[in-house]
Amino acid sequence: MEKIALADRLSQIKPSPTVAITSKAKAMKAEGIDIVGFGAGEPDFDTPDFVKQAAIDALKAGETKYTDAPGLPILRDALTAYYKKTEHLDYERAETIISNGGKHSLYNIFQALLSEGDEVIIPTPYWVSYPDQVMLAGGKPVYLTTKEQDGFLFTADALQKLVTQRTRAIIVNTPSNPSGAVYDKKTLEGICEVAVENKILVVWDEIYKDIYYGEGCLRSLPFYNPDVKPYTLICGGLSKNFSMTGWRIGWVLGDDRIVKAMSMIQGQSTSNPVTFAQFGAIAALEKGPVHIGEWLRQFEARRDKLIEAFDEIDGMSCVKPMGSFYVFPNISGWY
Repeated sequence: MEKIALADRLSQIKPSPTVAITSKAKAMKAEGIDIVGFGAGEPDFDTPDFVKQAAIDALKAGETKYTDAPGLPILRDALTAYYKKTEHLDYERAETIISNGGKHSLYNIFQALLSEGDEVIIPTPYWVSYPDQVMLAGGKPVYLTTKEQDGFLFTADALQKLVTQRTRAIIVNTPSNPSGAVYDKKTLEGICEVAVENKILVVWDEIYKDIYYGEGCLRSLPFYNPDVKPYTLICGGLSKNFSMTGWRIGWVLGDDRIVKAMSMIQGQSTSNPVTFAQFGAIAALEKGPVHIGEWLRQFEARRDKLIEAFDEIDGMSCVKPMGSFYVFPNISGWY
């Protein structure tokens, strides 16, 4: 039989390495092989009981039907209340959308924003799916190279040099996957300055915001410059801070026209997020990540143990990550 042709756009992308590694590790474990999987980024803690109970109660109450494509109104209202309480940011319900996880949020953003040849600036090192999602939407990834000796940070000047007439957005992921870098105030203020001056969007991926080992807490980008709020799409979710990776609940807060476009795309593709999972999300937002302190203590102890071990290996170095639950060792000394 003659091979059926696939869409040309698929030639530009590749399978997700994290998904492939995770699947391989699970298959090897099923064969009885003792192996540690370093693929998917998910906590090894369980989802908090009160979140699970809220979903169970919703199931028992018959909350198993379709909801509005952008999510339950009561969940979207809980989301705006959460950001009002924690970030002092005001958003209307129409400026929110609940998606099937953070990855889905990003996919919808690029599908809504990008035309053929539009550019998206991606600082390196980056999460593996950013470039492929941009290319699937017809866009062009433009890489902003950062260096280990600079803590994987960059300057406003370096960012500005990559801005062209085709630039639509820059992706900012802090704390970072995979480096664990946390952008400092100077870097964030520079991002705000470039975004406002050039009227480009900041795709602000804060999925790891609560996984931070420094003093105080991390804030969403508009905290550093209120003028950047109209140009910011805040992407968040419950996968990391509530260990709900399999629940597939993410969100975006931002410009209502973009949110409306994302809702249209979602309505013609996946429809709504899982209904009973949305009720679990309501419970999570209303109570907040009260468990996160203990999780951070355990993550930090693991981080320190790994860094200490790396330092004892000739030819290997590793910048101590200040956020997320990753380490990003440099093995260039071996080559």
